[in-house]
Amino acid sequence: MSSQSSDNRASLAHPLIAVPSHDELAEQLFVRDLKLYVMQQIEPVQGQIAQQEVKLMEKVETNSTSVLRKRMATHESFGSWLALKRESQRQLWHGVARSVERQAEALETLADIPEPKGSVRINPDFVAPAYIVRGDIHLMPGGNAHDDGSILQGAVMDRGGAVYMLGRNGGMLNDLRGQTAMAHVLTRFPDFRPARILDMGCGIGTSTVPAATCFPQAEVYGIDVGASMLRYAHARAEHLGAAVHFSQQSAESTDFEDASFDLVFSCVMFHETSQAATMAIIAESRRLLRPGGLAVHLEVPLLHDNSDPWVELSGELEAQFNNEPNWRGALTADYRALFEASGFNDVQIGYQATSAAARGGPFRFGPESEGVFRSWFVASGCPNVA
Repeated sequence: MSSQSSDNRASLAHPLIAVPSHDELAEQLFVRDLKLYVMQQIEPVQGQIAQQEVKLMEKVETNSTSVLRKRMATHESFGSWLALKRESQRQLWHGVARSVERQAEALETLADIPEPKGSVRINPDFVAPAYIVRGDIHLMPGGNAHDDGSILQGAVMDRGGAVYMLGRNGGMLNDLRGQTAMAHVLTRFPDFRPARILDMGCGIGTSTVPAATCFPQAEVYGIDVGASMLRYAHARAEHLGAAVHFSQQSAESTDFEDASFDLVFSCVMFHETSQAATMAIIAESRRLLRPGGLAVHLEVPLLHDNSDPWVELSGELEAQFNNEPNWRGALTADYRALFEASGFNDVQIGYQATSAAARGGPFRFGPESEGVFRSWFVASGCPNVA
């Protein structure tokens, strides 16, 4: 590695993240700006056209999503928007993957931790759930469960995630959701001191490390379906000074003992699963919690009740054009009913204000969303005690 590359790496949030060359960075910034243009300029116009179509539909007493989609398809700009939406996402992963592959040897060397604080456990016989392997989630080639024996898929997700989120989720750390989930814990119970914490669907650990730093006295665990992501998550956590124990498991059914955790949480996992899996994961959260424990599940702040055809169609298109297997299910679920059916009480449903550092707040939680990236939807509850 050149001295210039070493200097660039030292200035990043953590040394394991891929460092783009000048041309690679220019490409990534172009894709970022293209995505912003698609989201902020083209998409709102499509929403305006859709509302006009909805008014026309109401005159003939039809209000279905399928009819709205057919009417929108008559507008040339609608097809252009969908094409740009999908292609900008494909270009994002393509550019990031080439940059990561160029640095493969250096990244693998950095991932070799001689005296790790945490651990990583890979199951060679693990079979990922169908909803994970059916399509490449977020259009990332190979998907979340891809594994070639390296850390490279995790490295692609790390750098790509920062570009994908347009820097609005904590920059290169991508940790705002994890910080916000921990802020919710402290909002509910300021004196909470969990001894064991589990992050379900931890990915590359961007939400797991905030749990470890917020509660440094706790044993912290993270589970996910992708071996490459978990190897990368382990090395990433080590470079950030966090002792985390990662293992390859499905959140629907883990190998941990009953009542073995004080805090079980997830961040934006449900929309990447299925409706049946969501119910199973909430039930598994309850099984794993000790008396006095807490489950916290954070999702995107876009919940709706299917009453707006354009919102419903937008969800359908997000699921189809960005491979989000349970987008519509996760954003229309009755989480209070799901929690209570699984044996939780003191269930809280609402929106937690985004926190850049959990212990610094803001400790603001309420029934109304403050907007995308300004708050996150959270459902939390405590286990019933017989």
